[in-house]
Amino acid sequence: MILTRDNLPFSISRIWDRRSTKPPKTTLRQAPQPPQYPTLPERLYPAVSLVPEPGFLEILDLIKAARQQAYQSVNASLIDLYWNVGAYISRKLSSAEWGDSVIPELAAFLARTQPGLRGFAPRNLFRMRQFYETYAQDTIVSPLVTQLSWSHHLEILVGSKRPEERAFYIRMAVKERWSKRELERQIRSALFERAVLNPLQTSAILKETRPEVLSAFKDAYIVEFLNLPRRHTEKDLHRGLLHRLKEFMLELGRDFCFVGSEFPLQVGMQDFALDLLFFHRGLNCLIAIELKVERFSPQHLGQLNFYLEALDRDVKKSHENPAIGVLLCGKKDQAVVEYALSRSLSPTMIAEYQTMMPDKALLQAKLQEFYQSDVTESEDEGE
Repeated sequence: MILTRDNLPFSISRIWDRRSTKPPKTTLRQAPQPPQYPTLPERLYPAVSLVPEPGFLEILDLIKAARQQAYQSVNASLIDLYWNVGAYISRKLSSAEWGDSVIPELAAFLARTQPGLRGFAPRNLFRMRQFYETYAQDTIVSPLVTQLSWSHHLEILVGSKRPEERAFYIRMAVKERWSKRELERQIRSALFERAVLNPLQTSAILKETRPEVLSAFKDAYIVEFLNLPRRHTEKDLHRGLLHRLKEFMLELGRDFCFVGSEFPLQVGMQDFALDLLFFHRGLNCLIAIELKVERFSPQHLGQLNFYLEALDRDVKKSHENPAIGVLLCGKKDQAVVEYALSRSLSPTMIAEYQTMMPDKALLQAKLQEFYQSDVTESEDEGE
């Protein structure tokens, strides 16, 4: 008997159907392809070279200069506006035509009639009056006020007590092009008080031949941004300055340009390494900085003088001025420094670094004593 599907039981026939039926073909679903857009001809956008043409850089400089001029023009117009508003309010209050209660009314009127106008709240209007009255009679400082932003002026007005202090920070902010944040930091570091109480100590020959260096360097440099422990090594200091080089160069000044670290110097058959080498654009000379974490010792000058001689002989270009050396120490005794530099014929100076912000209140008290003693001496001489 031949078995066919017709003579099989029902249950067995179902198994027969499953075995004889071929499974359906399955196809893998492909991921959708992104649309293809026509590309522009290469002749319109040729490949860009990694080294730009010299003319490209000149165009870029023109764009940057135009942007800076536009910003300065807008800022100058805004400062002029605040100056004129402050002058008007000052005249009204001085002549008793207005009382202090009029200022909030003026602020409310401006807010109602000029929706979206910012910067004319009562407090800011009083600041405009203070701004005008502070500099109106100062023929030296008043031409400089338009070169700083309003936020710069607010920092100076709030953080400075003396007219000479305000003039000092205005000149420094314009010269160094400090940001508002850097200006606030310099005020907190009591730069003005330190400049008056502790003038820079340099060699006599440097004062005579290049007096402009007195305004290019400081007696002490604040490096609180390094977060160094109280006990640290020269290696820690050196590594920290390189790691925070941008902040350190802001503290040095805008004309400083970094050249190298552990700069190699070869004299005879021996190799030496200078800790830090900079170039100062204003002074047109190399600046050698040697680091010492301990207190200044006169013997440190010998090593620095040796490095300066090597720089002048082997590194300095013909159009550059002789190199200047800075010995940056953890501490120094003013009398010892004076003795060490009094007969030095090398263009060197001794400065110290401070890892913490100074006590500004203490320095302000010392400055007050300094001014009082100066006034007393002047009165005694007059008698």
